[in-house]
Amino acid sequence: MPSLEKDSIDEFLKGLLVDTRLLIEPKIDGCAVALQYRDGTLEKAITRKGADVTSKLIKVQDIPKNLPLRGVLQVRGELYAPNQSPNISQRIASGFLRAKEGFSEILSFCAFQILNSTLNQYESKKRLSKLGFTIPQDISCNFTSQVEVFRKQWREGKLFSKYPTDGIVVKINSRKLQLIREKSNIDYPYWQVAIKR
Repeated sequence: MPSLEKDSIDEFLKGLLVDTRLLIEPKIDGCAVALQYRDGTLEKAITRKGADVTSKLIKVQDIPKNLPLRGVLQVRGELYAPNQSPNISQRIASGFLRAKEGFSEILSFCAFQILNSTLNQYESKKRLSKLGFTIPQDISCNFTSQVEVFRKQWREGKLFSKYPTDGIVVKINSRKLQLIREKSNIDYPYWQVAIKR
């Protein structure tokens, strides 16, 4: 589970048409976790470093334990502490994952991507919501020039203030374009980027 590219928004936007559809989401500060469901049952939860934390994540209230589906579903999201500053949220989440015992009721999980999906980013999140996951707020951009406007709004505390954020994430909405970027040899193959202050 790779980390997000950071602070290279100019390079990220390079090569995109000016009317490329983008989604802007909060960069929630916590711990990245991937969940795998098999035939609707939560089978595995893994941290970015590859640690199996399934027994811990089963205790987090807003992570569905069973889903009405067949096959394999892989979900990426963030475990975080609501109503905390970003660095405290991250400390609480990582402390919970490391400790033998912990208080899962102070943590939330926000799902923001289906890893093995053919859906675009917006539809992927809509599907997650229908399955019972909490998903982050987002803003749709119709033009790449709008990104800086929303970055400024976030800096001023006018955007995504209900989350412990340390930035925003800009994502290409089109799954087709995401795959082209992932599989190409261009200088900037990633399809999402985190922007901090």
